[in-house]
Amino acid sequence: METVTTPVVPAVPCSELGRPTLVARAWPPEAQLALLRHAEANDGVTVRRAADALLMKPNNVSALVTTMTEQGMLERRQDPADKRIAHLHVTGSSRHQLNEVQHLMCDLVAQALRTMTDGELDALGSALTALRALDERLRPAAD
Repeated sequence: METVTTPVVPAVPCSELGRPTLVARAWPPEAQLALLRHAEANDGVTVRRAADALLMKPNNVSALVTTMTEQGMLERRQDPADKRIAHLHVTGSSRHQLNEVQHLMCDLVAQALRTMTDGELDALGSALTALRALDERLRPAAD
C-alpha cells in the first residue's frame, strides 16, 4: 500500500489508489474540519490554544465549538481545577468522519500527483520546503 504525505494532511495509507470514492454526503465546513483535526491531534486542547494554533480569534472558535458541541461533533469538558476552562475532545462519530475525509483527500492527491511530470514533481518538492518555512514563521511563538 502506498502512502502519500502532504504538509496539511498527515500520512495515511491510500486505499485503491486512482479510484477515489466520492461519497454523496455533506462534509463539515473547512473551519470545522480544521478544528476537528487540531482537537484530534491535541486531545483536551483549550479553546484559546486551539484559536492560537488555527490563527483564529478565540470568540470565533468558541462559537464554532458551541455549534459543533450541539451537533455532537465535539465534547467540551470543564477543567476540574478551573471551571472557566474547557477542554475539547473529538467524538467517535467525528473521528470516523475525519478518517473518511482523510482517505478521500489522500486518494484525490495521489491521483493528481500521478498526472504530474517529473519536472513538476521536483518543483513541488522544492516548494514544500519554502512553504514549511513560511508556515513556521506564521505560527505564534510557544508560550
